Amino acid sequence: MKKTAVLVMLLSAAALIGGSLAERALADAFDQVLLRWTKWEKIVDEDGSNLEIRATYYSAEYIEAMIQKEAKDNLWTQNEIDDYKYKFLSNLKLEELIPINIKFINNGPTMYLGPFDIMVKMRIGNKTYKPSDYDRRFNFKFQGEKEGLVFFPRFDEKTGKDLLKGVNSVSLEFSPAISPLLEARVIRFVWTVADDNPQKLYEGKAAGKLETDRLIKRLEKLRKDKTEEESKLSAINGEIDTIQKRLDELAKQ
Repeated sequence: MKKTAVLVMLLSAAALIGGSLAERALADAFDQVLLRWTKWEKIVDEDGSNLEIRATYYSAEYIEAMIQKEAKDNLWTQNEIDDYKYKFLSNLKLEELIPINIKFINNGPTMYLGPFDIMVKMRIGNKTYKPSDYDRRFNFKFQGEKEGLVFFPRFDEKTGKDLLKGVNSVSLEFSPAISPLLEARVIRFVWTVADDNPQKLYEGKAAGKLETDRLIKRLEKLRKDKTEEESKLSAINGEIDTIQKRLDELAKQ
């Protein structure tokens, strides 16, 4: 039976909060932020099989809104907020990577996504990048729901350049091989990131703890490098001494 994609939808307020236009007006600040940073597409086959894909870009605005929502829901003190923020940012590794949450709702043929790092890529400018890390559960076949984080590089591996500097938008692209329902069509989500500034998150006590962690790791690396270099220097000096002694012996003959 020929499959046809009959429904392709960008994320809407009604889809996320399950409400009408009237309910959309009642959405709180977090809902509005979620709408700005989550993209969604749904593909429905003529026999009713369907696949939904949602992707949320972890921008500074989204992360801050999520932290504030958790604080409000749990009635946290400022110290509890700082502790949560510290742990949350540590897990996201924003200083090195670009995190995106991906969710599949598969009510169609079994999906085989392993290895997942060849099924999804990020396009920045005219270059594409594979995930640096991802939730390994994506590697296993499944039907139903599956959700997890995928991390892309924030800096060029060779030059160390910030890949997002001066960039207006980035896109996330899924291979058509993720599901027969796509019929060789690439799923592509685009986010405008020109005004995104993760550094705004690194303020207060949580920022101090994160910087302390970073400096400790840096210090440990420098000490390791120093030990290795000292070992190399010791070996070189030993060889110099050996050569010099032999030269002295030859000179006496």
